[in-house]
Amino acid sequence: MAIDLYGLTENQVRERYPSIYQHILATIKPHRDNNNRASYKENWWIYGEPRAELRKALLDLPRYIVTIETAKHRVFQFLPITTLPDNKLITIALSDSYQLGILSSNIHTLWALHSGGRLGMGDDPVYVKSRCFDPFPFPVEVPAALKERIRNETEDLDILRKRVLADNVDLTLTKLYNVLEALRSGRALTEVERDIHDRGLIGLIHRHHDAIDAAVADAYGWGEEHRAGTLDDETILARLVALNKERATEEARGLIRYLRPEFQDPGYHAPVSERLDLDEASIPPPSNVISWPATLAEQVGAVQAVLAAASSPLGPHDIARNFKGKRAATVRPVLDALAGLGMARRLTDGRYAA
Repeated sequence: MAIDLYGLTENQVRERYPSIYQHILATIKPHRDNNNRASYKENWWIYGEPRAELRKALLDLPRYIVTIETAKHRVFQFLPITTLPDNKLITIALSDSYQLGILSSNIHTLWALHSGGRLGMGDDPVYVKSRCFDPFPFPVEVPAALKERIRNETEDLDILRKRVLADNVDLTLTKLYNVLEALRSGRALTEVERDIHDRGLIGLIHRHHDAIDAAVADAYGWGEEHRAGTLDDETILARLVALNKERATEEARGLIRYLRPEFQDPGYHAPVSERLDLDEASIPPPSNVISWPATLAEQVGAVQAVLAAASSPLGPHDIARNFKGKRAATVRPVLDALAGLGMARRLTDGRYAA
């Protein structure tokens, strides 16, 4: 338990909580009196770093998302607002299980694994907020029904893990995900792992993660490739980088896709259209939308054909509209590949020509 006196003056603590005041006067103040930092001495009853900005962000939330800064497995979960996070937790002031689902997906954990650091004898991944979270592009224009699907799966996963750990005091998230990793690898489980598998309901945890991964892939418009098994790690990372650049361009033009607009910008009004005009050519919707090819070679050929048939240069958004359910981030890596091979020209305004 922690004695948290943030927001109270010394007199208020003494008058309202005399026994607590006596305890910290005897155990805390002597150490603070010898501290070189003036603010620590003067506000000796308050934590040295009370994290006022974080508290402001958490103020109206019933819960928030955390992940351990350095961990073998990148796991995100909810903590109740009554729990104070310490310095080893990366704290994310979001309470929507839809957003927890995005962070828990293989798409985000892959990004975090490659953009974060490494630490310790086990070379464990480190979640660096400025590299893993801040630049990560969340999906946009996600249908309400799909958001709800992600919410439901993620909520069930979070509840299941908490129930398992409450019922089995010897189990930890690390033990659970060690067995889940072994299960995914196809390796035969040891006797100890089989016991953890059974008591930890690893089969159910596995099912929830698979469902979340599939739903989040759908949210990005990559669901068909995910189900076909053709959405490899390299492709995911390339597309996320492309989406990051797309978001940066949008923000430079004034479209900021807040995760919590009511907190981050109370006067924010969502645009009527989620798509920002980036000065791309105004092209009427194509009359013959086709399915996105399954293989890279077919994708290159299809995109090249669209470029060749166009009477003027096209932007990635314009080309994506020729393919069912695809966005600019999907076709941009193919366009860049064509340009690298000399089969297309990338213009200074971001458009492409055959």
